Amino acid sequence: MTGAGDAAKEYAAGCAAGIAQVAVGHPFDTVKVKLQAHNTTAHGKVYRNAFHCTRRILVEEGGKSEDGRPQLQVIIPSAACSGALISCILTPTELMKCRMQVQGKHALHGTRYSSPLDCAMKTLQSEGVCGLFRGGLATLFREAVGNAVFFCTYEYSRYWMHRYLDSPWFSGGNHLVLAKDVGVGIMSGGISGMAFWTATLPLDVAKTIIQTDPDPHLSRNPFQILKMSTCLKCHRFIEELEWVAVMLALVRRLHEHSLPMQLQLLLGNTLLRFLV
Repeated sequence: MTGAGDAAKEYAAGCAAGIAQVAVGHPFDTVKVKLQAHNTTAHGKVYRNAFHCTRRILVEEGGKSEDGRPQLQVIIPSAACSGALISCILTPTELMKCRMQVQGKHALHGTRYSSPLDCAMKTLQSEGVCGLFRGGLATLFREAVGNAVFFCTYEYSRYWMHRYLDSPWFSGGNHLVLAKDVGVGIMSGGISGMAFWTATLPLDVAKTIIQTDPDPHLSRNPFQILKMSTCLKCHRFIEELEWVAVMLALVRRLHEHSLPMQLQLLLGNTLLRFLV
């Protein structure tokens, strides 16, 4: 088992290193390829050096304004499908993350995990392969809805920001074009992230409850979990209102019997502490 664990760690580390290598090296490779190919074009030499090439790419390709209004009929199904596909990968990782975050003295029957791999192995032993995908439906809905909201918000906010900022003042120089494009990207991404979690937070709550509850018979339908949670909160709220009504009635009776003010305050504070 130890050998398998070490092999899995090496495999995960190799995958992470490969992804990091591509993410970091791809921009440099793009510049390299453009520098290698520019002498073969009919227009002759285009880039003086690597820095000049990078600057031209950012100005001509990275700072391009939006030409047309975003098409929701394309964005929504594409984003929803991508979210549904990525949920297959996110479900096991989210399950391990949530269980390790909530583990404690009384969580999950006292089960303790020393690492994500240990959590995955213990989940496989106790619940089988299906246990790793517990909460998959909630994750699928969260990612499908969230990605659709995210990319719609991103494309529309970027479109309207570019329309507002595409003025003679902003088009005066290349440095302003770069600053505008970077600023629009940051603002659009931030607004879209807030929209994502605003739309999907209830589903994320249901997912966390499903993945961390020790009861194996708990429903895995996120909407049923949300309904049960809402009903429970409403019940508790009604109970609190009943206690407030009792407290107010007792205070009123104390006032009617003309008890000393100090005694009324003492009894009122005692009731308030008991309620809280």
